[in-house]
Amino acid sequence: MDTSEKIVNDLLHHIGFTNVVYEPDGNVPPDFLADSRVAVEVRRLNQNFDSGNGMRGLEEAAIPLWQRVENLAKSLGAATGESWFVFIRFSRPLKLWKEIEPKIRSALVAFQQRATKTGGSIYSTDGFELEVFKASKAHQTYYLMGGRSDRQSGGFIVAEMIKNIEHCSDEKLKKIAEYRSRYSEWWLALVDHIGLGLDDFDKQQFLTTYAKRPAGWDKIIVVSPNDPTRYFEF
Repeated sequence: MDTSEKIVNDLLHHIGFTNVVYEPDGNVPPDFLADSRVAVEVRRLNQNFDSGNGMRGLEEAAIPLWQRVENLAKSLGAATGESWFVFIRFSRPLKLWKEIEPKIRSALVAFQQRATKTGGSIYSTDGFELEVFKASKAHQTYYLMGGRSDRQSGGFIVAEMIKNIEHCSDEKLKKIAEYRSRYSEWWLALVDHIGLGLDDFDKQQFLTTYAKRPAGWDKIIVVSPNDPTRYFEF
């Protein structure tokens, strides 16, 4: 069971299925059978870039970078009457974390200590920029992550998700074609490495824009790669 399959396994239990079987028919579709009736296929929802050594998923750099900046930002203490959102912009190749971490830390600490604060860019180098904007209210920590912009990620997040969901759907429908008659209900579970788990606003935008589920599936679920309890379905 790979990482994406483990996420979906946890998701299916979270939804309420009590009997989740991995590869019930061996190394052929479906990936899971839930309560002996729902066949579930799993796939990563992602974009790719040419690393110079072949194609790699954009999230291979985006997720670790996001997590490292988030951990650093949160480590700088509790809110003191106000909180600030941290936004990152980046492109590849990324500098080593050990090279940029001290500079990011220094920029965040220096901003925290300013007597007068104005939102905007507080640190920039080749391939990376750090911005801060004041939150409307104080949160638990002084800094919290607000968003990211991947300069190699083509298009708006929702548009890219729609395009890639259609691609994943077509790909998986071909794969399950000869096994489809074994089960009456088929779901496609996509582990979201494009939106990384959309917030409520983006979910609503997605569902409003893309209300129609691709033909051939009884349900499509999009789940966060970091938290199997964060998902939406259509």
